[in-house]
Amino acid sequence: MTRIYDEDLKYGFSTRGIHAGQRPDPTTGAIMPPIVQTSTFVQEALGVNKGYEYARGTNPTRQALERNVATLEGGRHGFAFSSGMGCTDSIMKLLKGGDHVICGENVYGGTYRLFDKILQHFGLSFTFVDTRDAQRIADAVTPKTRMVLVETPTNPLMRITDLKAAAEVAHKAGALLIVDNTFATPVFQRPIESGADIVYHSTTKYLNGHSDMIGGIAVLTDDDLAARLQFIVNAAGAIPGPFDSWLALRGTKTLALRMRQHDANGREIAAWLAKRVGDDRVFYAGLPSHPQHALAKKQMSGFGGMISVEMQTKEKAGELLKRVRVFSLAESLGGVESLISHPASMTHASVEPARRAALGVTDGLVRLSVGVEDVGDLLGDLESAFAGLT
Repeated sequence: MTRIYDEDLKYGFSTRGIHAGQRPDPTTGAIMPPIVQTSTFVQEALGVNKGYEYARGTNPTRQALERNVATLEGGRHGFAFSSGMGCTDSIMKLLKGGDHVICGENVYGGTYRLFDKILQHFGLSFTFVDTRDAQRIADAVTPKTRMVLVETPTNPLMRITDLKAAAEVAHKAGALLIVDNTFATPVFQRPIESGADIVYHSTTKYLNGHSDMIGGIAVLTDDDLAARLQFIVNAAGAIPGPFDSWLALRGTKTLALRMRQHDANGREIAAWLAKRVGDDRVFYAGLPSHPQHALAKKQMSGFGGMISVEMQTKEKAGELLKRVRVFSLAESLGGVESLISHPASMTHASVEPARRAALGVTDGLVRLSVGVEDVGDLLGDLESAFAGLT
């Protein structure tokens, strides 16, 4: 298993982002961890090795990333995966047929697709609830409930779950609390400190931050649970390659810097949008008008760069998407560049139309991933794009 270096814990967040989980290469003194591009490792004798046998089980470059992010999240163990969905799928393999999962109703469309279209056919059952209300989580508990899985803020409606309340409900039921922390990142939110058992990310997004790799990562503290997940990693093999691991590790070195700029730009753009179209049509937890702004301030130290805006019709949304020039129309999020997308036809296309409508993921909803460009350029782009729209 990949455990953190305990001595890294004495340093501040930015220092850990740059140094934690890695040491200068003992052979060359290279300050950056080498990309150990190998499938297997020579053993000194039968049953004697340097801690590595076969790269599916563990790899030094991947291990450095795992230690780094585990330290940032305040956990003890990290496990990197080939994608965010590979990570989610591997976590779900901790369960067995007949187990029940309570899941937030407004989660990433791929998470819903995995649960509703695939895993329920393998004997797992799922109840989707509005996790803004911890009582709804409690009401959904059954004797077979083994996990409660939430996103906070949610994708794309930016709803907030009270993590301490959710942890209390889950643990009272004998279940694990699983938290997708992709939007907030450990810069702004550390769910383990609020009682989460497993925290996971799509490293594709903010942790990497440069839109040049696909990956996922899970962090946890319990040794026995970590041993079970390590077995799944090796047995199922949804692992990232060394180069993707190295790219993500490069990204975490600037995570604290980038997130501060995402947050600063996000706040300005959300405020501008609120004035332009009205508070009730802008979804951003950093706005005082957000229904859960007080809770967001309590459990988050920043709000990031994810914003959704209701354009009211698909035609108006499409017109906005065509007019932007600095924002790029694309799926994904969390890169240094600003992106804009249409959740109903992109990230949440796999969710049934009636379900999308009930959740509020309308055909007029547009999602912005605010990058780290000069905010004046981003505001100018939106000014020009909105000009002439009714």
